[in-house]
Amino acid sequence: MNNFLKEFKDRGYFYQCTNEQKLSDLLNQQSTNAYIGFDSTAPSLHVGSLLQIMCLRLLQKHGHRPIVLLGGGTTRIGDPSGKEETRKILSEKQIENNINNIKNVFKIFLKTNDPKLKPIFVNNYKWLSKLNYIKFLREIGRHFTINKMLAFDSVKLRLEREQSLSYMEFNYMILQAYDFYELYKSKKCNLQIGGSDQWGNIVNGVELIKRETGNHTFGLTTPLITLASGTKMGKTEKGAVWLNKKMLPSYDYWQFWRNTDDRDVLKFLKMFTDLSLDEINRVKDKNINELKILLANNATELLHGKKEAEKSEKLAKNTFKENSTGENLPGIKINNNILSKSIVELISFINKDISRSEIRRLIKSNGIKLNNENIQDENYIIDSNLFSNKGFIKLSIGKKKHFKIIN
Repeated sequence: MNNFLKEFKDRGYFYQCTNEQKLSDLLNQQSTNAYIGFDSTAPSLHVGSLLQIMCLRLLQKHGHRPIVLLGGGTTRIGDPSGKEETRKILSEKQIENNINNIKNVFKIFLKTNDPKLKPIFVNNYKWLSKLNYIKFLREIGRHFTINKMLAFDSVKLRLEREQSLSYMEFNYMILQAYDFYELYKSKKCNLQIGGSDQWGNIVNGVELIKRETGNHTFGLTTPLITLASGTKMGKTEKGAVWLNKKMLPSYDYWQFWRNTDDRDVLKFLKMFTDLSLDEINRVKDKNINELKILLANNATELLHGKKEAEKSEKLAKNTFKENSTGENLPGIKINNNILSKSIVELISFINKDISRSEIRRLIKSNGIKLNNENIQDENYIIDSNLFSNKGFIKLSIGKKKHFKIIN
């Protein structure tokens, strides 16, 4: 088996492949260009996209060249895969700003010093915006049957739930197939990688290229990652775990990995770090908290650098000491409306995903602290005098969540 495919499997990236043996042969014979598409619906990607980024990183490691498709065109349409409702339409300016921000993330994770392997950035708006509708229907649309398109999960699930699916979204799969065809022609791209929910779209592209050129290309998919708790990768109580340094401090990023469920730690060490599989195998029987710190340090180093990872670990150790002031924690500013409110209302404001009944339960079980002192009264009032000494207060929710509250 090809070395790239072997490590792809060993790290848990593999889900499905169109023709594994032929792809293995191709990768053994030559350096290959492969692409993954990322729509630009937000100013940053979050860790839900990190698996795909790690796949491109692995490609480079094995001497193949990644193509990063930033979907300026398809973002204007909206991918219905896994969506229960029509995607919000963004302005032209928003999309372009998002593309520029997202590109910076890839420049961190992917090597750019080797001209033969450095990532190729493309924006599908460049070719999709120039399509002639009649010509496109005659030359490309004729390869797609409504029967087959209705059978795809992205369409079928929406229709079964009686949720509207616009004609605009219905066209998305044809446009994605055309992207692969365009990249095959212009960038000699022979492989598309994507999440398992993209399988149908990827196969469409492989088949389109075969019909138009008679040549073989390949599709490779990764499993959709959910946490052991059942929640979706990339979402936390405080919101999305962004890969944009300006949108999420390195400490919060470190904490996300440090708080990984015990059942996910070894899996995530393989998926989201550069640690060798041999090294992971050697340490797998260590104390689970040591492994979590190893994961947090290595994952954070990839995005924020070694110094920030070490700084975050040190900050976490100091913060979790019983007598720590919380001075070095990232601050959360509250407005004057929160003053003179109860501790329950303060916590609801800071952490919107925790219910008031859960807050009251934590108070009764000594799970809430202000400046390391237990709060035992749910009617405890947040007074401005609390801030007069240091200009902030340290709020602790349970043993793992600590906040520096600034007025």
